[in-house]
Amino acid sequence: MGRKVSGQVAFVDLELADLVVDAVYAGGTAGNLSDDPIGRLLPVGNAGGIRPKGPVTNPRLVALVTSGEDLDWPDHLDAQSGVLMYYGDNKTGGKDLHDTPRKGNLVLRNLFDAAHGSATQRAQVAPVLVFSKTGQGRDHRFLGLAVPGSTATTYADDLTGIWRSKDGLRYQNYKAVFTVLDVGTVSRAWIQDIVQGLSNSENAPAAWLCWRNGGAPKALQAPRIVEHRTRLEQEPTGVGGKAVVKGIYDHFSSRPNDFEHFAADLVKIHLPTVVSLDVTRRSRDGGRDAIGLLQVGTGGGDILLDFSMEAKCYKPGNSVGVRELSRLISRLRHRQFGVLVTTSHLDGQAYKELKEDRHPIIVIAGGDIANIVTASNLPGAAGWKAWLNKTYPPLS
Repeated sequence: MGRKVSGQVAFVDLELADLVVDAVYAGGTAGNLSDDPIGRLLPVGNAGGIRPKGPVTNPRLVALVTSGEDLDWPDHLDAQSGVLMYYGDNKTGGKDLHDTPRKGNLVLRNLFDAAHGSATQRAQVAPVLVFSKTGQGRDHRFLGLAVPGSTATTYADDLTGIWRSKDGLRYQNYKAVFTVLDVGTVSRAWIQDIVQGLSNSENAPAAWLCWRNGGAPKALQAPRIVEHRTRLEQEPTGVGGKAVVKGIYDHFSSRPNDFEHFAADLVKIHLPTVVSLDVTRRSRDGGRDAIGLLQVGTGGGDILLDFSMEAKCYKPGNSVGVRELSRLISRLRHRQFGVLVTTSHLDGQAYKELKEDRHPIIVIAGGDIANIVTASNLPGAAGWKAWLNKTYPPLS
């Protein structure tokens, strides 16, 4: 029987612990790789992001580990939908997509091939256990049990090779879409069964067995209880994200009008069905920075929604307050929605009122900007100044 988990599990208790969603598993204090908790929780290696147990071609289980700090490859779990975006392990130029030291991309390819294969092949897919670093020493958080694909993707787009360039060299890496299943606890008994090749044992979770037998993945979806985001939730996480937002603010702080053009481009990336978005002249727009149209639906049955965008290039930490938000709300016409873009965050009281009164406004705060930029194959923090100067030079 596994050791019950509550909050955080001590390093000495890892080998007997169950895996509970969002519980923290403590790392050691020796100061070397042996401090890694994943290698104690599971029979896998103590380093790397993609860690199989068994042969690459047919592992018995796979641990996926994300640091959340890779600016160029920003893994992300959407807790509300249960969909995980995870990037492979080919992160340097001059190598083939699958030619990585730990063969992580081969593991991904084989997982997805089997998931989309015959019933016999799907029955061989290994359980995928997902962890993230907490930022405290070697501690890791368990994010859940995942399977390849999602109900919103197909075999054609749930594992795709995307191009990047680094130090002048082009290379491909995988972008993989997983679904975290509606499983709150992975028992130690089932982990032991998996190691013995019995992943469909009586200890297996029902959601896992359903998917293994050909069913659709039942996602662990966790809608927000409090609708408005806190300041911390709006701000970028990690050194890389903070550097992105600081670089943008520094570039546009003395050029707020130019920031409006940058913000408009961000909105087009964030809302890919925007069909037009025009930055307006201040003398004619009534204060709005841009007006646009968003297409909803396709073909002859689609509709166009009118919206206004307002951009605030504020120093990170300085909030957009109730007054600024009220100004945007007052300018919205009937059946029009708004988009607020800021390098900072929306004040807590303003955000609360926005949600309570159900005003149709999308907030793109500093953390959202960092996520949009890093997920869109734009330059990392090191190349910000040159890239911004080239792409958004001072307007005459």
